[in-house]
Amino acid sequence: MSATSEPALARSFSTAAGRSVLGRAATVAYYLAMILLALGFLLPLIWMVSSSLKPEADVFTVPPKFVPSTVTMANYAQAWEVILPYFLNSVKVAALSVVGLLVTAPLAGYAFARLRFRGRDTLFLLLLGSSLIPHVAYLIPQYIVFRDVGWLDTQYPLWVPRAFTPIFGTFLLRQFFKSLPQELEDAAKVDGAGTLTIYWRIMLPLAKPALAAVGIFTFVESWNDLLGPLIFINSPELQTLPVALALFQGQFFTQVSALMAAATMTIVPVLLVFAFCQRYFIEGLASTGLKA
Repeated sequence: MSATSEPALARSFSTAAGRSVLGRAATVAYYLAMILLALGFLLPLIWMVSSSLKPEADVFTVPPKFVPSTVTMANYAQAWEVILPYFLNSVKVAALSVVGLLVTAPLAGYAFARLRFRGRDTLFLLLLGSSLIPHVAYLIPQYIVFRDVGWLDTQYPLWVPRAFTPIFGTFLLRQFFKSLPQELEDAAKVDGAGTLTIYWRIMLPLAKPALAAVGIFTFVESWNDLLGPLIFINSPELQTLPVALALFQGQFFTQVSALMAAATMTIVPVLLVFAFCQRYFIEGLASTGLKA
């Protein structure tokens, strides 16, 4: 090796080492920024849980303390006694919404993806286009329809539209069924299977991840619905959890610690659903929303 090449080689090594150090520093800075951003989003949740464990007098101490100096479970006992009937109503409405959607959405998605009939694509575009209309824009027409059929002050308006008009679920499941190879159906038809047999025994079992994703979306939407119960239901015994949280807010005084305990218990079912169905949820999104 010549004498002139040695300095050049040393400079190249030095440049590569410098770039490696800068790359690692940039990576560390990126992850630190993401951690700080995540903590910023988590602060309200942390404050909610912390306040639910404090006596009412300690909630607004200055400076605020995220770790309670005195832990009490009385707030949860008080909140649970108030929200239990509403909790059961929310479970009922969400369960009916999810079960109904898991029956109707796969049928509609499979029909739009696999069956051939006149006007199929036009009908699907009309269905998809209707999802662009804001929900509040058709609350009045819905109210009139439900009044005419005698459904006002019942829980039917809270779950029947979600169970039998699953626009978003139909779209996701159509995308999933379109992504499956045609050879699956062709092989089943050669063996003498009909359309319903192919759907029930071949397509539907393969759609479990997509069904999980659709079910989770529907559960969360139904669980968090506030406008529906406020507009369609007058009887307090039929109301759901989002409405029940307002019971802790008085005209002159709000029980913040009990309200935070009720809010914490309200989000627990959603967290449990995501925790147990996370794998299927991610697989479902990957196999539906990313395929044309």
